[in-house]
Formats: sequence, structure tokens, C-alpha cells
Amino acid sequence: MKTVLVTGGAGFVGSNLIEQLVKDPALRVFSLDNYSTGKKENHINGATYIEGDTNDIERLVTVRPDLIYHLGEYARVEKSFEDIANVWYSNKTGTFAVLEFWRKHGCKLVYAGSSTKFGDGGLGRNGSPYAWSKASNTELVQNYGTWFSLPYAITYFYNVYGPRELSGAFGTVIEIFRECTQQGKPLSVVAPGTQTRIFTHVRDIVKGLIVVGEKGEGDGYGLGAEETYTILDIARMFGGKIEMLPEREGNRQTSSIDLSRSQGELGWKAKKSITEYIKGFRNTRK
Repeated sequence: MKTVLVTGGAGFVGSNLIEQLVKDPALRVFSLDNYSTGKKENHINGATYIEGDTNDIERLVTVRPDLIYHLGEYARVEKSFEDIANVWYSNKTGTFAVLEFWRKHGCKLVYAGSSTKFGDGGLGRNGSPYAWSKASNTELVQNYGTWFSLPYAITYFYNVYGPRELSGAFGTVIEIFRECTQQGKPLSVVAPGTQTRIFTHVRDIVKGLIVVGEKGEGDGYGLGAEETYTILDIARMFGGKIEMLPEREGNRQTSSIDLSRSQGELGWKAKKSITEYIKGFRNTRK
């Protein structure tokens, strides 16, 4: 059997990934999560859950993994300005500990980079503490791979939505809009509203992560849909009243994606549509 470790395994993407991994009888699946945004109700039968920070991975994780999915990092752009100490603790010191653990065991690492690295023609990588930490971590992963001859692959997520999506301060726009619509509240759109995003269902992300874990090598695996929408486009799909908010620091205006490695090398392609997802939600409310 092979042993797989998922950091952030009780979170949104991590729990959906584990839900698929445990279906493979050849895998033993472990999660390391500090439950800062992860939830114990996201636990999946068949996986083993370890509670604690990635900073303590060496002490907490006593199994020898064959594959590590490193998803357990701080993951909000705008909030990172007011929370920079936690960004550093999680995304720099925490990830350093994970990379040292990776080096010790000599297994394969799949790192979840951030698509903010490519926003606004590449300027987005320095647009916020979160974006910079994630972009610089992709370089550190590459260097570790080169310095210590370690196998790795780096993926980039694009605005993930779907089951177990978060709302609130660490929420994603689709879940926030969905909850506001359910409650009859206006949808708050940060000005100018024309900023573009690529929305990708978590099931597609999970399929991409699994195939990258099996076959991916090196950097550049974009995992995102091919369609681009403005935030106002999305709000109008939900319907109801729209309330414009002032512009916010770090809110990139454009998104771009390179799918050549994911599609060309691995045959992965996002199949689910954000328009169908929103339409399905609206139909259930009628």
C-alpha cells in the first residue's frame, strides 16, 4: 500500500480530495490540519486525522508518506493585509517545515500554488501578503526539488467552488453569494466589479490533483475552467439586488491561465460549469 498525506485535509479542497483518495484500496490516507478553517464535520471515513500545525509536522506525523499534498496554508487575499503574522507563520515557516519533512522522506510533493501569481499580467504575485507568500513558495519548492533531487509538481487553483465551500471572513465569492441569495440579502460586489475570475468546481480540481499526483513533474499545472467571468457577471446570474463596495487593496483585475501542461500532458479538463451550478441553485429555490 502507498501512504498519502494531505495537509489541510479537513478543509474545503482537502476534504474533497480525501473523499476520492480513500476510494482507492491501495492507499492509506492521512490528514494534518490545525482546524483554523478546516472542520471536523468534513472528516471522511477511511482516513486518519492528525490535529496540529504544519510547523510541527515532524513531531506529529510518524508515518512515512509516499506522496504529500500540501494544501494547508493561509488562503485569503484581502484579509492577509491585516493578518500578516499568521500568513507568515502558516505560509512561510509552516511550509518550510513541510519541505524539510519532504526532504527527509524523499517522497513526491504536490504543492497547491495560487493563481494570484499570474493575475494582472504577473503583477498580482506581489499584490498582497498572501499572493507573495504563495508565489515565492512555488520558487522554494522548485529549488528544493533541484537542490535535493526531489520529485514534485506544482498546481494552480482558480476560484474553487462546490461542496463544503466556506463562507464568512474566509469565504469564497460563490458561497457568499449563494448564502446571501438564500437569506434575501443584497450581493456585495467590490468595485469596479469588472475584475475577471475563472471559476472551477472542486470535483474538477480533485481530479486534477490526483492525476498530477500520479503523473505530474515540475511546475505549471494550471487547474481551472476555460471560461472567464466578471464578478458582476456572477452576481447577475444569482439575481437580486447588487450593492457596490469600495475598491480593496490586493484585488487583482484580471486572471489568466495556462492549461497546456494539464490538458496537453495529462489529459485533464474542467468539465463542470459555473453557470449550470448557479442555475441549479436557483432552480432548487423555485
